Amino acid sequence: MQLHIGNKNYSSWSMRPWVLMNQAGIAFDEVMHRFDAFAPGSQFKSGVERLNPAGRVPVLIDDGLAVWDTLAIAEYLAERFPEKHLWPADMRARARARSVCAEMHSGFGALRHHFGMNIEASLPEVGARVLQEQSEVRDNVGRIVAMWTELLEQHGGPMLFGSFCIADAYFAPVVMRLRTYGVPVPAPIAAYIERVIAQPGVAAWIADALAEHDFRAFEEPYRTQR
Repeated sequence: MQLHIGNKNYSSWSMRPWVLMNQAGIAFDEVMHRFDAFAPGSQFKSGVERLNPAGRVPVLIDDGLAVWDTLAIAEYLAERFPEKHLWPADMRARARARSVCAEMHSGFGALRHHFGMNIEASLPEVGARVLQEQSEVRDNVGRIVAMWTELLEQHGGPMLFGSFCIADAYFAPVVMRLRTYGVPVPAPIAAYIERVIAQPGVAAWIADALAEHDFRAFEEPYRTQR
């Protein structure tokens, strides 16, 4: 298996399957496609378009089959490795886990836009300003807090559905965003954030992101240099 990804410091979509596979002990070869630009003809776009027509990462290659989009990759891995129990075992919990992943997949546009993933950075002053000025971001954060609180209380933690699953991998980039921008959250949510960061798969991604030292100005609207 190959997993094609973008820069670990910035690529929130790539983080999801990488963390999931690493955490589950699914062997794969990592192929990095450095973000240079996203315009047609860029090195990144040209390289990734050879793998899938969407021209985006991540892309999973398994025995010649290309699977792209994080939800499709997660579902494929769950079917390919049923013994890994990547979704919750209970049918109702599994349905809820799919629902919250789909909600993340298609929503939270304001949070994504204003709080771009940047693991290396610490931007609490930006976070405070955005939360003050952008009501949609406040709404997005409120929904995340309410969702996580409900799931942690319902399933008893330490992860959203008890043990680490696709849902936790799916929200790992949100954990990174909340940390980077110093977003204030209730104590139980702060504790969940720390538990996610401590997971081996997440910790390994963070370590690699910090080692990149590859500043991409177009990914950092709040900074001009490191």
